[in-house]
Amino acid sequence: MIEIFDNKEYKKLIAKISDRFQKAKQRAYKSINDELTLSNWETGKYIVEFEQKGNLKAEYGMKLLDKLSKDLTAIHGTGFSRSNLVYMRLFYIKYPKGVTASHLLSWSHYYELLKIKDDTERKFYENQIIIENWSVRELRRQKRTGLFQRIALSKDKKEILDLAKKGYKPKNEKDLIKDPYVFEFLGIPHNDLLSESQLETKLIDNLQQFLLELGKGFAFVGRQYKITLANKHNFIDLVFYNYILKCFVLIDLKISEVEHKDIGQMITYLNYFNKEVINETDNETIGIILAAEKDDVFVEYATATLSNKLAVGEYQLYLPDKKILKEKVKEILNDK
Repeated sequence: MIEIFDNKEYKKLIAKISDRFQKAKQRAYKSINDELTLSNWETGKYIVEFEQKGNLKAEYGMKLLDKLSKDLTAIHGTGFSRSNLVYMRLFYIKYPKGVTASHLLSWSHYYELLKIKDDTERKFYENQIIIENWSVRELRRQKRTGLFQRIALSKDKKEILDLAKKGYKPKNEKDLIKDPYVFEFLGIPHNDLLSESQLETKLIDNLQQFLLELGKGFAFVGRQYKITLANKHNFIDLVFYNYILKCFVLIDLKISEVEHKDIGQMITYLNYFNKEVINETDNETIGIILAAEKDDVFVEYATATLSNKLAVGEYQLYLPDKKILKEKVKEILNDK
């Protein structure tokens, strides 16, 4: 009898029951979360309708929320703080037609989204949560680093509006570039000077966050990827595969300004991969040079006639000034 419990079939039974139980827990959690989100939206609706019916002015509206918070908390306990009621009311105002089941996020996600005053920016982050399945923590990080503005700065007005409407899905090497990339998650003190190998090591040590910053579709292949040409070994800093674009992505790290030789070196790497590594199901390899500094005019002239899929991006180790980024995007949107 004991042998029955030691065989593979019994272990499969344990695995099946455990898998089913976990899925049931996940569905139950999602169901509860969906109901909470819808309940909060309806609460906001009831508050707004009450205000409109009573023609309440702003100051009385605030007093209403104070009174509601005290009375509802006395009845139900937690969940009806004044700040929660403020955001429930705002939830209905910003989403007056409700939220569909296919786009239903957690209340914690909506709470973070409602902090964003600009409708275009908010819609972008809403789409990205769905596309990339961001946790609330990941959403906060992307907001804090100004992801919307960093992507938008490389686009025109129509492209920015499309970005908000459809979300961010890279179609070519230019779409992969952010302006700039932000590596604040490395926690490097302002006075520290890193070598390229040290920067590379820190990025690999924080690979999950690095992948989040790179964007959707990246899978890590290797570091210091060796290729041999003319009987000499060359090493590519980082190699990824993007399953959306169906191609390898080579990344070269530079701790100083991009120079002509860096572009020439990347072209060599790209030509090698396209000839020696990719197969018939892969698209052409993309090369990205990530540098601490770049001269946009130089990069434009240096890459203008290249047939290779090559892009140059800037990175910074600390959080950007979001106010400046927002002003630049506003200038693009206001440009007629």
